[in-house]
Amino acid sequence: MTPDNTRLDCMEHLSGLDASFLYLETPEQLMHVCALFVLDPATSPGGYEFGKFRDALDVAVAGIPQFTRKVRKVPFEIAHPVWVHDTHFDINRHVHRVALPGDGGYAELIELITHLASLPLSRHHPLWEMWVIEGYHDTGRGSAAEKSADLAGASDKVVVFAKMHHAAVDGASGASIVSHLCALEPDAAPVAATMGADYDDADQGEPGALEIFGRGFVASLARPFNLTRIIQPSVDVVVKTVERMRRGTAMAPPFKAPRTPFNNNITGQRSIGVTDMLLDDFKEIRRLSGATVNDVVLTIAGGALRRYLADHNDLPDAPLLATVPVSVREESQRSEGMNKVSALFARLGTDIDDPWERLIAMGEANRNAKEHQKAIPADALQDWAEFAPPRTFGLAMRTYAALRISERGPVVHNLVISNVPGPQMPLYFMGAKIDALYPLGPIFHGAGLNVTVLSNNGIVHVGIIACPAAVPDPELLVDYFPLELTKLREQAEQLA
Repeated sequence: MTPDNTRLDCMEHLSGLDASFLYLETPEQLMHVCALFVLDPATSPGGYEFGKFRDALDVAVAGIPQFTRKVRKVPFEIAHPVWVHDTHFDINRHVHRVALPGDGGYAELIELITHLASLPLSRHHPLWEMWVIEGYHDTGRGSAAEKSADLAGASDKVVVFAKMHHAAVDGASGASIVSHLCALEPDAAPVAATMGADYDDADQGEPGALEIFGRGFVASLARPFNLTRIIQPSVDVVVKTVERMRRGTAMAPPFKAPRTPFNNNITGQRSIGVTDMLLDDFKEIRRLSGATVNDVVLTIAGGALRRYLADHNDLPDAPLLATVPVSVREESQRSEGMNKVSALFARLGTDIDDPWERLIAMGEANRNAKEHQKAIPADALQDWAEFAPPRTFGLAMRTYAALRISERGPVVHNLVISNVPGPQMPLYFMGAKIDALYPLGPIFHGAGLNVTVLSNNGIVHVGIIACPAAVPDPELLVDYFPLELTKLREQAEQLA
């Protein structure tokens, strides 16, 4: 079975939403998601050795189709591309070994992964790769990074930098894939290695162009009928949204975000920063305030962004607007597709200096936003994405970038913030204990900053990725997350 319990056959069309991430991709706007694993090789049975690590990973990924399938276009692009089994799959094309120079520390590691994050994935092979980075000496890295070292333990580590295209994974399925590649004991086999491949025809040859065209032609015939099916529910959503706006209970609208340095065209380069916080602090604030953990995450992000923009004399009077992806995997009626998400827009309270006041204000606003988002059919985004024509969509994206519309028109949103819950127990990746796991999402023209938060084994890991023109000093921004958390907890203990 696949990690999200979706069975894939030998050839399957990408859903419109999955395919849209392929269409959105340009040399500057790379649509892969990344993860940075900091591993303790001391727990590996028999010791760490790259060849053994790679071979174990080869066995584990064989049971997960997302790792062994590649994309093929439909002739004449009459339908979305298809996933096909890669009959020439070779783990050596996807798993690479590098070493940091000398006593490689945090600065050297970040320099390397920012380069790796800036490289596109090849579409001739399955859309993922891992870089195993040796020689990382985690001995204290200053400011927020030093806190990470304290939590992870100061010793030599092995780091894995993983990349997978967004067409193949979203936040929830990404966390599931990680769990399937891991075990609860260092000498136990990964979950995926015990499952085997869940497609009967993995050993058959790749389908030919004629077969792919035939399937695409049949799919294109159904498109007009599918359109009529989703029009009425969409009209109902618009009517109800207008009613919510009249009552003042609608989520914050897009296209009304203030302009910041994050909201211009992006380049193909990336800047990255990471930090850690204790999950118990979030839970204590939740207990004292009645807010949700997600409210606390957004409040802290708002405070960190307020400080960062103020440092650069770029803090706008109006609050920043974030797009927050929401998993609809449990509510979705669609079996196809890797991405099953909706989104809500949330103001981050960057116009409020006091963290407690910001939390109270955001808690109420987020309740309205969540109710509004839940009133929208879970599959609305997926349904409408089915009608994104490949040629037109890709051309529109390139035109948008070439005309630099993001720098002239209204600001849709300022950034993307994701909060992904992870397993609250120690995990072992190919026998090595995971000390830290930092998620890194994509950035877009007009929104050159992504903040992704993942909780794992009592630690809240924060990954920030940006365009260097938008955030040239991400270390400064991530430094403010634990500071804001400490300040908010102190206020909660005093005021609650």
